[in-house]
Amino acid sequence: MTKYTRFILLFFIAFFSNVHAQIEKTDALYKTIMSRDSLLFSVGFNTCNVGQMENILSDQLEFYHDKDGFSDKKKFMIDFKNGLCRPLKTYKARRALVEKSTEVYPMYKEGEVYAVIQNGDHLFYEKETNQLEKLTGSAKFTHVWVKENGEWKLKRSLSFDHQAKKANDENVFEDDQAIENWLKENKIPTVGLGIIEGGALKQVKVLGEIKKGISAPYNTYFNVASITKPITTMVTLHLVSLGKWNLDEPLDQYWIDPDLANDPRHKKLTTRIILTHQTGFPNWRWMNADKKLHFQFDPGTKYQYSGEGFEYLRKALEKKFGKSLDQLAKELIFKPLKMNDTNYIWDQNTDESRFAIGYDKDGKPYPIEKNKVANAADDLHTTIEDLGNFMVNIMKGGNLKPEIFREMIKQQVKIRDNKYFGLGFEVYELGNGDYALAHGGADQGTRCIAFALPKSGKGIVIFTNTDDGSKVYEKLVLHYLGEEGKKIVEIENK
Repeated sequence: MTKYTRFILLFFIAFFSNVHAQIEKTDALYKTIMSRDSLLFSVGFNTCNVGQMENILSDQLEFYHDKDGFSDKKKFMIDFKNGLCRPLKTYKARRALVEKSTEVYPMYKEGEVYAVIQNGDHLFYEKETNQLEKLTGSAKFTHVWVKENGEWKLKRSLSFDHQAKKANDENVFEDDQAIENWLKENKIPTVGLGIIEGGALKQVKVLGEIKKGISAPYNTYFNVASITKPITTMVTLHLVSLGKWNLDEPLDQYWIDPDLANDPRHKKLTTRIILTHQTGFPNWRWMNADKKLHFQFDPGTKYQYSGEGFEYLRKALEKKFGKSLDQLAKELIFKPLKMNDTNYIWDQNTDESRFAIGYDKDGKPYPIEKNKVANAADDLHTTIEDLGNFMVNIMKGGNLKPEIFREMIKQQVKIRDNKYFGLGFEVYELGNGDYALAHGGADQGTRCIAFALPKSGKGIVIFTNTDDGSKVYEKLVLHYLGEEGKKIVEIENK
């Protein structure tokens, strides 16, 4: 090796040893840069705070825009005052940082950070007087922050790849304020979102108002209607895993509904038949003319959704174990998973101020269901965080014996092409061995749904508190579940 070659090699070794990867969001420097970003845009740009903009920009600012050319600080501030922030303008502009897009890289010299590079994407909105805010554009940016007199200042800014956007573009979901506006457009009072990625609950969002003029808290209670059924399912399957209950044992030794006492078909009822909705019952007995429970077909012969089946199972379980369903759920599910805000019944520990009241399509509130006795099929109240963690646990096997979990996800009965019922969960066949587990809920003033995709580790929980809340499902599923979400939507729309 020549001296020249050795010199070049040593140069590159020294150079690349000083290149540092992007820093984690938990790093103090990352938080500092994000704070400066917020001062620049949330305080300065979005509110036309001229003093804030002057203060955070370096006197040596160089601003490069792919549409409007180059500006130094003097020109930039003139354009800011006389353009975006001109007096008597009829609209207000807002910039929003796209979630997860930010990358922060420290630049070192002699072991000290002398500059920071920030890359990211942002969205731009405009709001005309007395109108809802509209998404109008997006762009990418690169910022170079430097320390001047102990404060981080923006010295270089590159704004590029500007694209016109429409309000219905899916990246509206990257910004909480935009989601709030979208909810108002769709007349959804409150929405809860739980985003599962990498087999963990990564985001919890509760947006909108819990009452007029009061923002919904992070831990808002929702009535999740039939999402109660997966909870009851898991209570039952835990008992099966423990060897205390049998999927295929006839239930008549524990419970026979008085309405069915003279019909021998009650002897065919098993836990498997109930969890796969093949009981032959209507959804609820009050739907019958005489308000009594009858078989509409022989148990085990076909699919028909029924809440009555789950109530039948509850009474059998309670009879055998001498405990109420809510007691069994606390022991087997709620306490182990730390679901401290989940309950079948309304008791002294229920904080009514956190409950999302349900509304009809015209915005009229429904009375709150305050069950004193557990319903195995309906009216569970829970939070996004609790149910999100429940769905994460499900995708990891639900703490069940492997053979019981396999029975749960097995395609037990067909609903439509590529959609089946397993034990207590809907199973979507997505191809290539991929599948989704799901369940929805619909009652007066509530529309909720939850998906878990064990193979990819993705999932979503959506709670709304209005009769037509399901109209927002599709866009949310497509955005957060990507290609798998697209397959689910295609199955539903067939």
